[in-house]
Amino acid sequence: MFACVLVANRGEIARRVIRTAGKMGIRAVAVYSEADADLPYVAEADEAVLIGPPAPASSYLNIEAILAAAWRSGAQAVHPGYGFLAENPDFAAAVLDAGLTWVGPSPESMAQMGDKINARNLMELAGVPVSAGTREPVADLDTALAAANQIGYPVMIKASAGGGGIGMTAAADPVQLAAGFETARTRAERFFGNPAILLERYVERARHVEVQILGLPDGRVLALGERDCSVQRRHQKVAEETPSPGVSPQLRARMLEAAVQAGRAVGYLGAGTVECLVDVTAQAFTFLEMNTRLQVEHPVTELVTGIDLVEQQFLIAAGEPISFDPARLASRGHAIELRVYAEDSKRFLPSPGLIEVWSEPAGAGVRVDAGYAAGNRVTPYYDPLLAKLCVHGDDRAQALDRAAAAVSAFGISGPKTNLEFHAELLESAEFRSGDYDTSLVSRLRP
Repeated sequence: MFACVLVANRGEIARRVIRTAGKMGIRAVAVYSEADADLPYVAEADEAVLIGPPAPASSYLNIEAILAAAWRSGAQAVHPGYGFLAENPDFAAAVLDAGLTWVGPSPESMAQMGDKINARNLMELAGVPVSAGTREPVADLDTALAAANQIGYPVMIKASAGGGGIGMTAAADPVQLAAGFETARTRAERFFGNPAILLERYVERARHVEVQILGLPDGRVLALGERDCSVQRRHQKVAEETPSPGVSPQLRARMLEAAVQAGRAVGYLGAGTVECLVDVTAQAFTFLEMNTRLQVEHPVTELVTGIDLVEQQFLIAAGEPISFDPARLASRGHAIELRVYAEDSKRFLPSPGLIEVWSEPAGAGVRVDAGYAAGNRVTPYYDPLLAKLCVHGDDRAQALDRAAAAVSAFGISGPKTNLEFHAELLESAEFRSGDYDTSLVSRLRP
């Protein structure tokens, strides 16, 4: 095991990785921008290195600055967290070329899965179900119209690169396709530097369900259960839970086996996620994409399995055995994660500002992964995620009740937050029933 790891990220995920590193006796080095100097993770690291001004391109996306910080601090490994450079194969390769351990999959696996079109084609060859869609980048509107006629409306227009729902829009007819196509191309170019677009069949009343996998050094791929991520605003997740209340035992078994096939197809190493679209009516699923990193919502899997996924990432990267017996893997109870953002609860617009009060809920089954504290300032430079409020219960009903109580007890003043929305979500008859889909938020916020 390496003695020192540099955490190439910020906020709650940096704090989360630093916590496990400390538990394992690994020295943790944080990097921070000028805007983040006072955040808790900087103080909690064994060492912290300033890497640049607030703009991400000059700090958290600056490969040279991060590698220089690793060299100066004596770090032997790099953990990328999620976001920023976490799924950048060039960064992973640069870390390896510098003689450091990369806590993640190989750059080759990342590159294969980083392009959605290539990933779809590869999964289809591996026998993983994929939806009807284009096998090559859609270059222009005429090609898009012809492809949509072949696929059948409605279709989803998607950026081939990147994630986070950026560059996605649905089209029910040629007029909507014409309106959405150029917008999607423009956003894909602006956010990902790649204007490539793909079309897929759009499934109404769909659920977004993902499977957590672990690729081991001996070639085995383990599936650690699924997470339902269907509560989304602007195609971005807001709440997650496991197990999914919309997945039957038979469908679950098929999804987990397909996720293992997907991991094997790319020789996957470490923690990753296979994302699927579930047709609720047909109880069928298709591959969406693979996230070659730790997910924001990984705590719900940890709560029901008792497995520290960051610990497994470190062990796998160091070539050591994982700390649990796969033959005795079991899921216990139900877990829910609510993403607490500095944004208003109606339109979900960011709300930067000084945090005057920060009072976290506590109690049985409650876990808060936070990136901020009282006195910190939420700046406009980064994603406004403040914390992840996670709860565990013996069953879904208990988890829902604990989540509602925890939301009510979470005290934050200064920036606006979406805690009010979470309270409404947990009171929603549709969400409480478990029979919901990816359009739930649009019904709560028409």
